[in-house]
Amino acid sequence: MTSAVTKIIVIDDDPTGSQTVHSCLLLTRWDVETLLTGLRDAAPLFFILSNTRGMGAEQAAAVTREICRQLRTALEQLAAQGLRIQPLVVSRSDSTLRGHYPVETDVIAEELGPFDAHFLVPAFFEGGRITRDGIHYLRVDGQLVPVHETEFARDSVFGFSTAYLPDYVAEKTQGRIPAGQVVQLGLAAIQGDLSAQLRALHGNQCVVVDAEQPSDLDRFCTQVLAATAAGQRFLFRSAASLLTALAKLPPQPVAAADMGQFARNGQPGVVLMGSHVEKSSRQLERLIAAGRAEPGVLPLEIAIDRIDTEGEALLEQLQQQVRAVIRTGQGVVLYTSRGERQFPTREARLAFGERVAAFLVRIVQTLPEDIGFLISKGGITSNDTLSQGLALRTARVLGQILPGCSVVRCPAEHPRFPGLPVVIFPGNVGDDDALALAYHRLSSPAHAQNS
Repeated sequence: MTSAVTKIIVIDDDPTGSQTVHSCLLLTRWDVETLLTGLRDAAPLFFILSNTRGMGAEQAAAVTREICRQLRTALEQLAAQGLRIQPLVVSRSDSTLRGHYPVETDVIAEELGPFDAHFLVPAFFEGGRITRDGIHYLRVDGQLVPVHETEFARDSVFGFSTAYLPDYVAEKTQGRIPAGQVVQLGLAAIQGDLSAQLRALHGNQCVVVDAEQPSDLDRFCTQVLAATAAGQRFLFRSAASLLTALAKLPPQPVAAADMGQFARNGQPGVVLMGSHVEKSSRQLERLIAAGRAEPGVLPLEIAIDRIDTEGEALLEQLQQQVRAVIRTGQGVVLYTSRGERQFPTREARLAFGERVAAFLVRIVQTLPEDIGFLISKGGITSNDTLSQGLALRTARVLGQILPGCSVVRCPAEHPRFPGLPVVIFPGNVGDDDALALAYHRLSSPAHAQNS
């Protein structure tokens, strides 16, 4: 019998999980044919963009279950053809602990298990997130702040009260997994021999993993992959940095500073900002300030309070404004009204978010066809941009234009935007000048070339 090929399969709750890797496929569909494309691809990993972070828990569970069942069918088809694939499944989610945990890992375990353990690995070094002694931290202005003391813990859908991961697990599972039953792998353990501890895991035990630098995850993944090769089955709930260590990719082929070579015909670009976290708002301010110099970037607000009552008029107004600005050789940043609105229920908040997202999709669908590039700011916004606005079934990641910010490219045969580079820019990544820097790198005449 031929040995199985290991393939890292990332079920990503928004499209930002590729922010540490390159040269792999993003799939915006999960029919069997599309999944077979990912499974047969030469890259060691691929991403299935579920977008479940923008859904309610029940819908997120249903979508995750459908993905798993389609994936199982695709794997069975390949096995029947003589290609045996050993899937290494990663439930990729937010490095600030927002997302449908344990809903998604529970469904994956039901459909693709049994697993000996699921590892919670939220470290994301490119974004300044580390885990030390079981406590998850964000680096804010050079200082490490426990994540429960940040704005992300106050999220109206995914809020939480503690950065100590065993207690976080107990809170999110409503006591089904008590804190005392969560296995902790500290740095000393990771840097030593984990083989005995890994062999002892069973029954989908929850394991939280410390990590402060890439070498920590390199060491952890080397040992986990060895255990997997020996027959153990593990599931991962992680942020993006784990994927770099699992896939062991070489450096990206095009340097971040040279991504401007993919911009089309020296044309100005468009920034679409749906993210409303404070960091995104500061980045928006810096981009607008930088845009007062050459090359110019004109800000246009998307007044979200008008979407329900004056949506068609607002869309037409924005279309005309964007076309007029692009004709002058300036770029445009389209941004939703700042601040997070308050709603009486989670369901009302999610429903309004879906209406705003649908409106942003229509904006993308009607952008001028000759724009040079597109920067999509925010995870849910980026997912909708790729899957609906640009109607991409698959897209290949070129690499990162900034730490944590992937660049993908529309295929040459795209009906409206052939070869268009698209930046997937998470809402909570980068310093205050990061968005302006990404725009500058793509708009710099020194890097731009005809496509």
